[in-house]
Amino acid sequence: MQRLSLSQSLQQKLSPQQIQFIKLLQVPTAELENRIEEELEINPALEEGPEEPETEANSPEDAPAEEAAESSDPVEATESPENNEEVDIKDYLQDDDYSGYKSQSDGDEEEREVPFSVASSLHENLGTQLGFLGLDDRQLAIGRQLVGSIESDGYIRRELDSIVNDLAFSQNIDTTTGEVEQILKRIQGFDPPGIAARNLQECLLLQLERMDDGQDVDVIVAKRIISECYEEFTKKHYAKIQKKLDLDDEEYIRDAIELIVKLNPKPGGEVTSGMVKNQFVIPDFILHNNNGKLELSLNSRNAPELRISRSYTEMFKAYDKSNKKDKKLKEAVTFVKQKLDSAKWFIDAIKQRQQTLMRTMQAIIDFQYDYFLEGDETKLHPMILKDIAERIGMDISTVSRVASSKSIQTDFGIFPLKYFFSEGISTDSGEEVSSREVKQIIKELIDTEDKSKPFSDEKIEEILNQKGYNIARRTVAKYREQLNIPVARLRKEL
Repeated sequence: MQRLSLSQSLQQKLSPQQIQFIKLLQVPTAELENRIEEELEINPALEEGPEEPETEANSPEDAPAEEAAESSDPVEATESPENNEEVDIKDYLQDDDYSGYKSQSDGDEEEREVPFSVASSLHENLGTQLGFLGLDDRQLAIGRQLVGSIESDGYIRRELDSIVNDLAFSQNIDTTTGEVEQILKRIQGFDPPGIAARNLQECLLLQLERMDDGQDVDVIVAKRIISECYEEFTKKHYAKIQKKLDLDDEEYIRDAIELIVKLNPKPGGEVTSGMVKNQFVIPDFILHNNNGKLELSLNSRNAPELRISRSYTEMFKAYDKSNKKDKKLKEAVTFVKQKLDSAKWFIDAIKQRQQTLMRTMQAIIDFQYDYFLEGDETKLHPMILKDIAERIGMDISTVSRVASSKSIQTDFGIFPLKYFFSEGISTDSGEEVSSREVKQIIKELIDTEDKSKPFSDEKIEEILNQKGYNIARRTVAKYREQLNIPVARLRKEL
């Protein structure tokens, strides 16, 4: 039997205003400008420029919306947007979901990419070259299928049997792997060198064949190494290569390997993609060392001058003094109040964002003061999100949002805020040192090692233990991988 019943429950939900503030806090400076421009477009009550001085016609008593916008406490204004206003919002609105807030909180704005068009993409470039081969319609269709199978790095990883099946089902072309491979060989002669290879070995050989004039010894030896000793080459077993190729002089192998490592392992990357992302960094903070005194400031783009439109404020006052029983007038009052509340909240949210950013960054600087004075990475202290959250009295998630997408410009470079957070490693003296300090020591050890006998992870562990750092071999391996340094066998050189 079905029954209807009523129940009461308490739930915590983020308001649209809170969601908006979280998004504003998380976006970097470059995206903040776009966000402000969008708000200016959709809200006519919001304007750019400094706040206008008070006049008799525009006094705090007569303009409650402007008074709230100029409040020194953005938190109070955000939490109670209708404070000190003569008109009760309940007379005009049926619910508390203002359209000004909802319009920007429905979509996900955190991962936005703006494409830029360029002259030609990789496939367009190859398609143009394909047209110069003088193929008939059947061969051209096969060639286009092959070009379409080339991935962004320049390789064809789809099996030729599968391409034959694709041609049969999609284009009704009955062909063989032999015929497809003949056309593939011609495509492999296109620019850039190494394009349309099926694996790295073939890619390197294609590039070496472009250099082969039959007289260059380095190219001849390099081709033999890749074709006959590829496995030994990938494992850097140079003694086995020398023995297998029956070469007396070790210098031949050294010169040939120097030639091979200069080849391009991803030929598709030489041709600009038709859709690329903008790759530039705008720092959110600027830190300057003024004779030993650290001076922190926000990037000026983080502090835009915004104000509430005077015409909309006067419009609201005029509506308020008129007959409120008129239905059309109520709709007009509702619209104007929504826009004024939305503009007021947005200005306060921007101010609160600035305060939160400065408090968080200042706490990071205080924690890592020795590092910011000189830029010496070994002076970084172990620091986690909780350390900063406790200092500023905010939630860890707030610190995480600030640190995840922000950067700071210092006298010694631009760094993401994540750079300053690291775990701790204990020493024999009982002190905690930053993992970045240990990574720097590992990097220096590897940079100065004898490349003919590179240090193994066990050896690095032993050296660090001798220096007083209590660290395990697996931790050494983890830090080495984070530094993008290969294992000892792959660092070996002749």
